[in-house]
Amino acid sequence: MRKKLWFFLFLAFMECCYLGMGRGLVVQEKSDAVIPVPVGTVTAPPEGNTTFLDGTTWCVALAGVSQADLQNALDWACGLGMADCKAIQNDGPCFQPDTLVSHASFAFNSYYQTNGNSDIACNFGGTASLTKQNPSYGNCVYSSPGSVASSASLGKHDQSLVWLKLTILLLFSYYWV
Repeated sequence: MRKKLWFFLFLAFMECCYLGMGRGLVVQEKSDAVIPVPVGTVTAPPEGNTTFLDGTTWCVALAGVSQADLQNALDWACGLGMADCKAIQNDGPCFQPDTLVSHASFAFNSYYQTNGNSDIACNFGGTASLTKQNPSYGNCVYSSPGSVASSASLGKHDQSLVWLKLTILLLFSYYWV
């Protein structure tokens, strides 16, 4: 009976995941076309999009916020948020300075750039903020709206690997528990 329950849970989980993955993530890149703005009118960027009319922005961690909140936000960005955090690993070009604010800034910006540059993609529970100053330094290059196409294609591959690992884990727990 226990194995049947595990098998049923496995099938339900896989169906849910398969349906979610089947829809896929669509990465929309911004058009390089210029939108005419009537002379003499005051306009604001479209809601949620901070780079469209107002120039390039980056998302960075706020200094002075709780270390625990910042660590939780960094863990989420590099985990469930699927930000590209390879550059802040021990041998990565953005590992130094080895500070929580520096690592969180890189991860937050990675998430922000790959998720449409919207205001909500740079919140992280109030631990992040937008800046117009490029935070890149030395060999550490922070992504910008034009540079995320290559990392966007990796995201789908990384997702497949995550689902494969979860499937193996569920099968392992079914047969050996």
